[in-house]
Amino acid sequence: MRIDVVREDDLPDLLPLMRAYSEFYGVPPDEERLLGVARMLIGQQHEGVQFIARDEGGEALGFATVYMTWETLDAGRLAVMNDLFVAPAARGRGVGAALIEECRRFAGERRAGKLAWQTAPDNETAQRLYENVGATREDWVDYHLRLK
Repeated sequence: MRIDVVREDDLPDLLPLMRAYSEFYGVPPDEERLLGVARMLIGQQHEGVQFIARDEGGEALGFATVYMTWETLDAGRLAVMNDLFVAPAARGRGVGAALIEECRRFAGERRAGKLAWQTAPDNETAQRLYENVGATREDWVDYHLRLK
């Protein structure tokens, strides 16, 4: 397996994974907007990046998206793994752990004090993965305001 930074020629393989991720969480994907997000991150590694995992034959197995921001409580940089998705047929093969490790490496290179992410309360499969890679569960309650 290999993990690469997403480039323009990866988009035909990345978009179906992004669509499946959106559908998994019950959000109808808008193809143009998904493509726009992916393209916006290409070449913007100081702000954020998408990684794509592929098997030895080049088949896309999963992806992760990491954004850089700041956190007052840690008085430093924070890397947010906003997306992590592994295709159902590729689960249980270490793809998710490899993507998390690549995100950790990326964050460390940018001197982030922490890599953070969230998942749905009922996504027990993801929670087992996160606990297996040594992540600490938080007790925060998330809120958001829709702007559009």
